[in-house]
Amino acid sequence: MTLSTSQASADPPAAETRAFSLADARLPIAVTGAVVLAIVLVYTVGGRDPGLVTQSIVTGLLLGGVYALVSVGLTLIFGVLGIVNFAQGSMLTLAMFLVYVMGHSFGIPVYVATVVAIPIMFGFGWLVQLLLLNKLTISGNENGPLLITLGLSLLIVNVLLMVFGGRPLSVPGTVDGSFTVLGALVSYERLIAFGGALLVALLLTLALRKTSLGLAIRAVSSNSQGAALVGVNVGRIYALTFAIGSACVAVAGGLVAPFISLTPSVGEQFTILAFVIVVLGGLGSVVGATVGGLVIGLVQTVGALYLPGTGSLILVFAVFVLVLFFRPQGMFGAKQ
Repeated sequence: MTLSTSQASADPPAAETRAFSLADARLPIAVTGAVVLAIVLVYTVGGRDPGLVTQSIVTGLLLGGVYALVSVGLTLIFGVLGIVNFAQGSMLTLAMFLVYVMGHSFGIPVYVATVVAIPIMFGFGWLVQLLLLNKLTISGNENGPLLITLGLSLLIVNVLLMVFGGRPLSVPGTVDGSFTVLGALVSYERLIAFGGALLVALLLTLALRKTSLGLAIRAVSSNSQGAALVGVNVGRIYALTFAIGSACVAVAGGLVAPFISLTPSVGEQFTILAFVIVVLGGLGSVVGATVGGLVIGLVQTVGALYLPGTGSLILVFAVFVLVLFFRPQGMFGAKQ
């Protein structure tokens, strides 16, 4: 039995399915307007050098692209499977070390190694979901997947620590140099990572909305029992979704590896912010993860002009709390 479009859309699923009304768009527009207003105020009455502010904005957008890239896979897993994947950061680290090994041992350029790492991480994610998580996910067990992904995270980090040690490593880039935008310095590697984030978000959104696999994923996200009754293999969709999320991590790891110091715990710095971005943007929303990543990147870097170091995270969590206060499902999330 096949799944028709009308059947899949009977209840609005969580993963990128319904068109947003004007009321739905109010909060994203308000958040964007607030960020723009804050930037204007920093320029006009903030008491900081305009060149420094411009550099912070450009850096924030590029950093936000990296955050979005890490969060896209997480939001897909979170929205469809309902799993809080505590292994997301360690899987990012694993992808980065795969790229490092291919470059260091075999001389494969970093971006070619990234392409090779994508199917490897896809297969890894497929096996993790199929062998460790599927039975618990299908049965509705909420605590089991949390513990498994937490254990998997610890396992990955400690295995990498045993094999590579704790000394920072570096992945040589293949695209050197930078250029200026309005006086701000932009490296080509960070620009490539930013473009990769937008490309992945676009491809995932199109796949979810325009393909039969995307239709099945949306149906399972909306109502797994109903999807199973009309012929969807729920276990297979769960495994594919986790695998796609893992492949997104491979893209993220390969694109950020050239400008990040590589250690077995490097992915942990992205984990908390990725969860903030996923909830801020809306569970299961690829667009929300992308917009949320850009907003958080801007808030963090521009806020660092006044609250240096970890102080800028106070502003990040303040934005997070305010958005959830007015819209608990996030900017682009569907009402439950």
